[in-house]
Amino acid sequence: MSAASETRGIREAVGLFKTSDTLQGAVDELLSSGFDRADISVLGSEHAIESTIGHASKRSDLEENPATPRGVYVSPDAVGTAEGSLISVLAYIGGVATAGVIAIGGGPLTMIVLGAGLAGGASGLIGAGLARLVGSLRAADIRSHLDAGGLLLWVRTWHVDDERRAVAVLSKHSGRDVHVHSSPEESREDAQ
Repeated sequence: MSAASETRGIREAVGLFKTSDTLQGAVDELLSSGFDRADISVLGSEHAIESTIGHASKRSDLEENPATPRGVYVSPDAVGTAEGSLISVLAYIGGVATAGVIAIGGGPLTMIVLGAGLAGGASGLIGAGLARLVGSLRAADIRSHLDAGGLLLWVRTWHVDDERRAVAVLSKHSGRDVHVHSSPEESREDAQ
C-alpha cells in the first residue's frame, strides 16, 4: 500500500460480535494495546438506524455504509459509575437539603439527623430506581442489536501497522467478518 493511499479517506477495521462479552474483550485489548478510545465506535441504536437508513437486512450492509449511525463506546465500568452516582448524589442532596430546612426552622439536633437520614434514604431509593432504568436501557439496546444480527465495532486505523493489530485483536475475540475498509472522509463527516 502506498503512502498516498494510506492518507486518502478514513481507514477502519470493523468486526461483528455475537455477544457483548466478546466485544468488551476486544475493546479492552484495543485500548491496552495503544488504540485511543476516540478511535473506537459502536453501532448506534436500532431506532437511529431505522430513522437514518431505514431497515437494513444485514449487518454487512451497515458495516460499509458511511451513513450508519454510530455511538461512542461506553464501558460497563462507566455505566456502573453513573448508576452509583445517581444513587449517592440524590441521597446526599435529599439528606442535606432536609437537614438544612430543619436547622433553619430551629429544629433540635435529633430531628435534623433523623430527617436527613429519612430524606436521604428516600432520595437514594429514587436514585436506585433511576440507576436501574439506566442499566435496563443499556441492556435493552444491546439486546436489540443482538436480535438484529450482532454488535458492530469500528476501529479507526492511521497506519498499516494499526490495521494489522486491529484485525488481529478483533479476530482473536471472535469478531466475524473482520476486515479493513476505507470511506471518503467527507462521506463520514456528512453522516455524523
